[in-house]
Formats: sequence, C-alpha cells, structure tokens
Amino acid sequence: MPDPQYSNSAIRSFVRREGRITVAQKKALEELWSKYGLTLQSDSLELASIFPIQTPIVLEIGFGNGDSLARQALENPAINFLGVEVYRPGIGHLLTQIESLALTNLQLINEDGVKVLTSLADQSLAGVQIFFSDPWPKKRHHKRRLIQPAFVDLLWHKTIPQGWVHLATDWENYAIHMNMVFEQYAGFSPCLHEEIPKQAPQRPLTKFENRGQNLGHGIWDLWFRRI
Repeated sequence: MPDPQYSNSAIRSFVRREGRITVAQKKALEELWSKYGLTLQSDSLELASIFPIQTPIVLEIGFGNGDSLARQALENPAINFLGVEVYRPGIGHLLTQIESLALTNLQLINEDGVKVLTSLADQSLAGVQIFFSDPWPKKRHHKRRLIQPAFVDLLWHKTIPQGWVHLATDWENYAIHMNMVFEQYAGFSPCLHEEIPKQAPQRPLTKFENRGQNLGHGIWDLWFRRI
C-alpha cells in the first residue's frame, strides 16, 4: 500500500509564462472566464458542484492551446473534463472554442497542476492526462521534471481504483524516465495497448505532433492503471 503521507510542496507542474496574447484571447478571458473558468477559493475544490451532470471526471494538466482537449470534450459527452493551464493565451484560445462548440462538460483552471491536484478529494478522478510536459532535457535539470515519485504518489491518491494516467512525450529520454518512475511505484501498473480502458478518451493528434512526425520525430504514449 503506498504511503498516504505524501509531500509535493517542491513540485510544480509548469513554469509560469505569459507570452503574446491576442485581442481575441484577451476578450475571451474577460468575457468567458466567469462562465467556464474556476478559481481556487480555498485548499479544497468540490468537483460535484462544478459539473451539472455527474459523470466520470478526467483532469488534463497543461493543455497548451486547448485544441486537443476541446475535441476530446466534444467527442466524449459522457465524460467531464477539467483542464489546468498556466499559459493565459492558451486559456483564452480554448475559451473561444468552448463557447463556439457549446461544450458543457469542460471547465478550466488557471493554476499550477500540483496545487489543483492537492485541492481535490482523494479518489475523485477517473483519469489524468499529461501531454508533452516540459522534458527538461539537460541532465542537471532532470529534477525539475514533473513526473517524479512524489507526484506519482499524489496521482495515486487522487484517482479512483482502476483509474488511469495517460502520458505523452516526444522525448525518448523523458519517456524512459517516466516509465521508470511509474514502474518503481507499487500503486500503478503499465497498460498494454489492449488493456487501455475502453472508456478512456483517445488523444487527438495536434498540429505540433503532426509537424514532428513529418520531421521524423518519435512520439511515446504511456498508460498506467491504478491498482
């Protein structure tokens, strides 16, 4: 049984960055955030009060510009999605998509993913997906990688029994690192392709990924199930 006394105060999901924000993205943040955005008011986030229909909840940490997450929400109406991102231009972009697609099963949080996870009740998530997080390729920076033992322990506590974690990266070294960290943790088991939960949403290909594949870059998808 994993140790319930986990510590994650030193882990952060992403380095906060702003970047250039367009007029449309800024307008979306101003006009649509109150409709589709959530703010952590305390150390506890009650998911049951967020979504009008109580269905399995999937958390995505670091959704980028949100194209992939919007498509997942559209194609999986029986799943509620909670998207976490610190990049405000990406949040603004996704807000416009939620509005135009009239999505009712997707809410966003502009906050660090570890902080959001910590605020959730244990065993409240059907799954967690983290796609193309910063690989911190230099060896001296590996300690900054999100996937570390303490973070995996946090994921175990927040997912339901038989819940899943889906990771994707285009850095082979990071894929090896992530697989090693999960294999060393007794609470998760790797999933073969045929063992991937049927109810888990498929990951859409992004423009970034298509561009990488055209250049011959590899993509590694890793699935783990809570045991």
